[in-house]
This record gives sequence, C-alpha cells and structure tokens, in this order.
Amino acid sequence: MKKLLLSILWTSAMLTTQTAFTLPSLNIYATGGTIAGSSDSVTDTSQYQVATLGVEKLIAAVPELKKIATVTGKQIASVDSNDISVNILLELAKTLNQDLAGGTDGAVITHGTDTLEETAFFLSLTTKTEKPIVIVGAMRPATAISADGAMNLLQASALAVAKEAYNRGVMMVMNDRIGSGYYISKNHANAPDAFKSVESGYLGLMVGLTPHFYYQPQQPMNAANFDVSQYKELPRVDIIFGYQDADADLLDAAVERGARGVVIDATGAGMLSTKLLERVKALTAEGFPVVRASRTGQGYVSIAEDEGIGSGFLNAQKARILLMLALANGDDLAAIRARFQ
Repeated sequence: MKKLLLSILWTSAMLTTQTAFTLPSLNIYATGGTIAGSSDSVTDTSQYQVATLGVEKLIAAVPELKKIATVTGKQIASVDSNDISVNILLELAKTLNQDLAGGTDGAVITHGTDTLEETAFFLSLTTKTEKPIVIVGAMRPATAISADGAMNLLQASALAVAKEAYNRGVMMVMNDRIGSGYYISKNHANAPDAFKSVESGYLGLMVGLTPHFYYQPQQPMNAANFDVSQYKELPRVDIIFGYQDADADLLDAAVERGARGVVIDATGAGMLSTKLLERVKALTAEGFPVVRASRTGQGYVSIAEDEGIGSGFLNAQKARILLMLALANGDDLAAIRARFQ
C-alpha cells in the first residue's frame, strides 16, 4: 500500500512538472524580405539578394527559439516586400485567423521592411484574436556584420508568447522597440532604428526577451475589423502624388484604368493645386472616393465633404489599405468617410 501511494505521488509530481514546463506553441510565417536576405559580402547592406532563406533556415539560425516555444514554420511567400500582393495579404490573414482560433498561442510574421507597415496595418484590420500577432523584419541581411534579423526574430517570438502581450492587436518588434501595427511607419531608408510612431508613440520596449509596456492593453480609436474569410480579391485603389501646379492627368488615368478609388499623397494638411482640386470635387459629386492624405507623414487630415475624404491620422499607403477594404465591404461614400474620420 505504501509503495502504491508513493508511486501515485511520484506520477502526479512528474505530470505536474511536465505541465508546468510545457512550452507555448508559436507559428512563424515567412514572407521573404531582408531578414531572409544574403550577400557574398559581409559589408553589403544595400545590393544583397532578398528572400534567399526559407523559414526553416531562419528558425535554425536562432536555436534559442526552442527554449521559449514549440515553433512551427510556415512559408507564405518568398518575395521582396514590394511584391507583396493582395492575394498574399488575404492568404496571410485567413491563415492567421484559422491557426490562432485553434491551438496556436502566438504568431510571428517575418517581412521585408519596405512595405512592412502596410501588411501590419492590413492585419490590424483583418485579424480577430486576443492572441499576440507580431510582425518583424531586418534592415541588414543575415550575412552582414552585425545583422539585426536574428535578435529581432527572437524578441518578436518572445513577445508573441508573452501573456502581457494579449489583447494589444498586431504589433511590430525591431531594434528593441514594440510598435503598434496600426500606427508604425518606416521613417529611414538605411538605419536599423528605421521604424517610428511619431504621433502615437511606441507601445513598449523589449529588454532582452522581456517585454515592458507603457500602457494597459488597448486598441486604436475607430479601428475596424473586416471579415475577409470569403474574399478572393480586393478592389483596385491607386495612389498619386501631390506637388506644385499638379494637373489631373494621373488621377484621370487611374480612374480610366479601373481604380475603384484613389488616394492622393497631398501637401500639408491634404492640400491640392486648383486644377487637381476641381477634378476631385467633380469625382466626389459622382460618388467616386478620393482620399487625401498628407505627404508629411504626420498630423491629421480633415477636409470639406465636397472636396474628397480626409485620411485622418493615416498616411497614403495605409489609407489605400483601408479604402480597399471599405470598398470590398460595399461601403458608400458616407460610410467610407466615417471610417477615416
């Protein structure tokens, strides 16, 4: 009887120990970019080849990942981030929603930095989960001296399985900073510290593998959630640039080539030349959505209703994402305006 009791107690203790040390499950979704790039030169930080390393090689290069999570790699794409298509975005959002609704505890997306903010913003609008989603990139290829990708990936993974990271929406980790996927933007072409949220600020800081947040969990104001589970494509939306004495030729060309909406990266607080403004007013009267953002990258754009739609806090590239989703949702001009303002 005594031996039986000791056996039961030993078995119970072993099960408790195993449960206590069960690692969280983490999926890493690779899309390419500099973080998966390589070069023949260790000093090459500009002319390297992107997307040469697959997800398994990225994971194998950071053995410390095994200490913080049970990791599964998924290759969604292997491209320069300038080639991230609507199809890739939709596949990524659908896969994340499906996996995180199941047993996966957290998700990391590796991505090229040039358009990382667009994917982060898209996922902020199209994923629905309390679990952490963290997007990460690198400014230097894996073969460079002092490459930043490995540490960025490790910190992003630690954040994605941290309980403190729940209910914070999509996040980005680079250079020890935790940024909101909704507001973060790339502000430098070369430096490792390339991403900023000048107006809204960072969410927190990674110290080693420990996240330290500045605020309690909260979501951006007016952040919408779109169900894209049945979408196979999104309406075309083009971006044109505002400048001195700009005419309406590019705007008209976008409309003629099938754009369902246009974003103008305008001067100041969404200002336009007289010629361009008159055309925008005419299109607005017809119910065609023209969103006016600020090429300064900061501030708030709000304009008269007969002169288009102000982008609010969003820059042109993020305004394009929101406009595509709003159009796919069947929003009319008034509903689209409400989403931005």
